[in-house]
Amino acid sequence: MPDSGGSRAQREHIPTSGTGPGSDSAPPTPHGDAGALSVDPGAPQVTAPAGLPAAPEAGGLTAPAVKAARRTGFLVTMVLGGLTALPPLSMDMYLPALPAVTDSLAAPAATIQLTLTACLAGMALGQLVVGPMSDRWGRRRPLLLGMVVYVIATAICALAPSAELLIGFRLLQGLAGAAGIVIARAVVRDLYDGVEMARFFSTLMLISGVAPIIAPLIGGQVMRFTDWRGIFAVLTGVGVVLTLVVWKWLHETLPPGSRHTGGVGEALRTMRGLLADRVFAGYMITGGLAFAVLFAYISASPFVVQEIYGASPQTFSLLFGLNSIGLIAVGQINGKLLVGRISLDKVLGFGLAVIVLAAVALLLMTTGVFGEVGLVPIAAGLFVLMSAMGVAMPNTNAQALMRTKHAAGSASALLGTSSFLIGAIASPLVGIAGEDTAVPMAVVQVVCAVAAVGCFLGLCRPWQRAGREAGGL
Repeated sequence: MPDSGGSRAQREHIPTSGTGPGSDSAPPTPHGDAGALSVDPGAPQVTAPAGLPAAPEAGGLTAPAVKAARRTGFLVTMVLGGLTALPPLSMDMYLPALPAVTDSLAAPAATIQLTLTACLAGMALGQLVVGPMSDRWGRRRPLLLGMVVYVIATAICALAPSAELLIGFRLLQGLAGAAGIVIARAVVRDLYDGVEMARFFSTLMLISGVAPIIAPLIGGQVMRFTDWRGIFAVLTGVGVVLTLVVWKWLHETLPPGSRHTGGVGEALRTMRGLLADRVFAGYMITGGLAFAVLFAYISASPFVVQEIYGASPQTFSLLFGLNSIGLIAVGQINGKLLVGRISLDKVLGFGLAVIVLAAVALLLMTTGVFGEVGLVPIAAGLFVLMSAMGVAMPNTNAQALMRTKHAAGSASALLGTSSFLIGAIASPLVGIAGEDTAVPMAVVQVVCAVAAVGCFLGLCRPWQRAGREAGGL
């Protein structure tokens, strides 16, 4: 892990909730390496916004604990990367097989696309449960339980005899897989703050981004030797390995003194308080709508590229991997070059603008405004759209989580749930007109991209915070 983020104990008295760069009611958290600041032990304690539990007064990670975490930082980074890679691995390895699943189970394409929707919905709902659980019982136990259930559900998917049963166990697979997503983000929030957190999210994108590159390639190759059931068998093995790695190497990052002791009522009050924070809600919805643009591509591209433009599963896998490389490259430019030099809001706004332009270009091409276009222009538009996600996704997460040190698990759950729910809604819409047109995909992408920009401007209101920072308020 980067060594400039400072220990959690050092940062304990630096206000973040309601005072970070996303705040519109208090001075911003200083940009830069907050952990390097010299903090007076007698400084005022962190206070949470109204309706949220206060940050614990004691029990955070001590300086020796943080140093120990840094000694194994690379390994922990790889574990967290693996956890965040599991959802795209579960989705993208399966993508080249969608047409084959349609034929094998004798179900319509729209029904088979519901297997993606079910997995996404499960990941969304599961995060609402696992996030508060991790704030109360720590990060390890809920994570290990979720991983075990994920392995079992994935193994049953490999044996599913019907589309209905496959949809049901994809839902369970998503519910269990949610543990890795939400807890990985919460662990990052436990250890990092401010700009360093944004940089770490970009690092995670580099690691987890390998999954969308290799997953369709692996899926396409598996399809050469077996059928779609073999893909789920491979995913089962990946789940087993990742579970063992988590059990052996990922230690607890939320000590007992920092955990919430309340039950369901407190969890609901915490989430209600987070949703009442206009700026947090703005970043959450903006990120969710951006994810919907991404998932419209994920769910429709196998049919668009293979059925409409006649590409083979292997060609589709290569194109998908190329787009993922673009996302990773831009994510690394964001983390290594832009974060700390340019306002996160400015970078985010630029990324959203590029997404809108790419989506509009795809809509014009698919509706025939430019005449008959081939695969190359469509692939170029999708590449630009995917690459811009490299600044949209990490920066919305970082800006939202900077406001929520007091309830990282619950905040992470809301961020993930909103993204996956909106993505689950977008998934069946892209196939509403059948397999022979890409227009629904482009329409969904344009609507969601424009809505994301409107939400960012209307709720986050970045110019207000920029004005206060410039005036030294």
